[in-house]
Amino acid sequence: MEKMRIQKALSALGVCSRRKAEEYLLAGRITLNGEVVTQLGTLCTEGDVIALDGQVVMGKEREHVYLAFHKPYDVVSTLSDPQGRKTVADFIPKEYRRLYPVGRLDHNSTGLMILTDDGEFANLVTHPSSAPEKEYLVRVKNKMRGDEKEALANGLYVAVDGYTALPCEMEILKEYEDGALLSIILREGKKRQIRHMMETLDHPVRILTRIRIGNVLLGSLKEGEIQEIPTALIQEMKESCLKAKIENKFLDGEQDGKRGE
Repeated sequence: MEKMRIQKALSALGVCSRRKAEEYLLAGRITLNGEVVTQLGTLCTEGDVIALDGQVVMGKEREHVYLAFHKPYDVVSTLSDPQGRKTVADFIPKEYRRLYPVGRLDHNSTGLMILTDDGEFANLVTHPSSAPEKEYLVRVKNKMRGDEKEALANGLYVAVDGYTALPCEMEILKEYEDGALLSIILREGKKRQIRHMMETLDHPVRILTRIRIGNVLLGSLKEGEIQEIPTALIQEMKESCLKAKIENKFLDGEQDGKRGE
């Protein structure tokens, strides 16, 4: 890595835009090898350690790695498969070999997955009490009747699995003669949940792609591609998950109190 301005390095890493990096520099929020830097012309190179608000975003001292991965169709969202199918591990570059997937995505679905070596973060994102919402683009069969959105918003009973799903959001993005393109937002992630919910509503799923996990977007990432997630986004997601966890704990406590009255 040749010498370059800090703001250019941060932009190249996907931490933030150059303009935002300049704002952070001027505000004294960036350190280079432990020293606060405020000059816009400050240069860095390979081996330097850059931190934003105390979180290392470049250099060997970075504690954890977070990657966005666009899982292709018919790829298993695990690191190994007894049936010999392609797995997430086949797409992870050698320098990131100790990463593992956060959560899962059906082999016949595509879209965003997060890979990391941060167990605490993975637990926050997957635990029911703190998991962020996830958004999916879903192409379904059969014309929409008009009652599907309300049914999902009220919590749909899924007979094939014997449970009532948590309320979720659905928007019709486009209608076709033989079906529709939907946006569905979940806060839980049971196995094949969207497929089973839509089958219950007589709308079998044709195509399913996850496009968002919390504040992390799939964006223009192509199938099979991987890119680092900006540290600022991960920090925001952690804070949001922790807030949800505290709120859910408080609500559970309220319910326990009412039951005791």
